[in-house]
Amino acid sequence: MKVIALFVPQYHRIPLNDKYWGKGFTEWDNVKTAEPLFEHHNQPRVPLNDNYYNLLDYDTKKWQMSLAKKYGVYGFCYYHYWFNGKKLLEKPAEQILADKTLDFPFCFSWANEAWTMEWIGKKKTIMPQFYGGKPEWKEHFEYLLPFFKDDRYIKEDGKPLFVIYRPGSIEKLSEMIVYWKELACEAGLPGIVFLNQNPDYMMDKNANHDCIDYDIEFEPATSKLYMYGEKFKGIKSARRKIINLCEKKWGLDLRRYGQKLMSKVTNSQFIDYDKAWENILNRKPYSSKSIPCAFVDWDNTPRYKKNARVYLGATPQKFEKYFSRLVEKNQKEYKKEYLFVMAWNEWGEGGYLEPDTVNKYGYLEAIKKSIGTNK
Repeated sequence: MKVIALFVPQYHRIPLNDKYWGKGFTEWDNVKTAEPLFEHHNQPRVPLNDNYYNLLDYDTKKWQMSLAKKYGVYGFCYYHYWFNGKKLLEKPAEQILADKTLDFPFCFSWANEAWTMEWIGKKKTIMPQFYGGKPEWKEHFEYLLPFFKDDRYIKEDGKPLFVIYRPGSIEKLSEMIVYWKELACEAGLPGIVFLNQNPDYMMDKNANHDCIDYDIEFEPATSKLYMYGEKFKGIKSARRKIINLCEKKWGLDLRRYGQKLMSKVTNSQFIDYDKAWENILNRKPYSSKSIPCAFVDWDNTPRYKKNARVYLGATPQKFEKYFSRLVEKNQKEYKKEYLFVMAWNEWGEGGYLEPDTVNKYGYLEAIKKSIGTNK
């Protein structure tokens, strides 16, 4: 079984962030300025040894890969940002592609969302998403092809894995996927394996599921839908249609407003960590295409301040217990080669395996022990 950790590349400077957030801004700025919302709230989170790294540094990437290998993480799934030919935060992955000494398996999740300022309450869209047709699809594919052909890129039967964060936002999804598979075969690959990361899409009976090979039961979003979906059912379908329409026609990102509405309906600003994991472990796989996903923790106070969503009660000890059971469940029920984890370094949302000053290497040790006891 291959444990794949989702990986965010926000920890280096880019001109767009300099322009909109201030010179030198990275995700670390959000992490450092987070304030506790209640007594004993573990904020701000501090990396062990004040390791506020720069992802453009070779030593940082080498350290992350060595650490992952040591503790049983098979590979990283890097978030990939592509906006109709425009790239963001692409340099770390491009550096890895160019340097074969950075020998660690990886794949991509296309974070196909509009780039906005919504997390500070502004309705400004910085970079909209438009998908176009075959010329635009071919340009995107040709950028990805050197990665797909790389020996380190994670493949299934020779086919590179490519995750799409929100397939439902792509108007001609099935046409694009068919075309990409044709291009892959022309380039000497046997095809592409497409994975969905969005639980709304997974549970949408009207969505086109034939073109998707696997659904990642992305956490903690999937368990939240299971736990609170019935209360939210009356407005969820309409919300999804409005959100998709605004994304496709105007490049507007309205998801956060739907999340705020859901919080009002479910009183879910603070969610019990144990109950979320009970849902993950006790429910059946959604379908035969489902791939399980674990989450380390979730606390997006660094990004959303007083509007944050916080899961209460996470510890490395609990994570080890729950993750071990999920590994076993994967072997018995899902029977999949992969198990995804949210996340390797999602510090802005509290989901990270990397060591911090409070838990040290506890979450990484939990991964290693869980895999060792479930061989």
